[in-house]
Amino acid sequence: MEEFKQAAKEPIVIVLDNVRSLNNIGSIFRTADAFLMEAIYLCGITAKPPHKDIQKTALGATESVEWKYFETTSAALKELKEQGYKIIIIEQIDNSISLSDFIPEHGTKYAIVFGNEINGIEEGLLPYSDVCVEIFQSGTKHSLNIAVSVGIVVWEFTSKLQS
Repeated sequence: MEEFKQAAKEPIVIVLDNVRSLNNIGSIFRTADAFLMEAIYLCGITAKPPHKDIQKTALGATESVEWKYFETTSAALKELKEQGYKIIIIEQIDNSISLSDFIPEHGTKYAIVFGNEINGIEEGLLPYSDVCVEIFQSGTKHSLNIAVSVGIVVWEFTSKLQS
């Protein structure tokens, strides 16, 4: 565990905006561990460790991945902006760009914001974003489980940063 904590991390913070499912939160911790994310910021109603339902899917990743809790997502984004992070909001809105077209820049720190399972990103957060990115979908639902979305986005980001 200590070796993992000392390992170089991707300069990416995952921000969870009012995520309600404890199982999703645990799965996101595992994804953050798997891809060496810098941290997870848990905001609003997003539950925080320790919690048995988070632990059930995190399988110990709450111990390896740094995390921080904020009462509001806007407070988290303000802090990240002040620290020089580029804010990427994952949401299907006008003027968003496709994840496949987004090219992360080497040497840039990113905060990737994922919204509530039902309502998506809180509308008041859009002014904080440097860019809005969406995952292309062709089905009838036009939404994915948040843990799946995090996995897709993180894999795409890290793949592009390593190439």
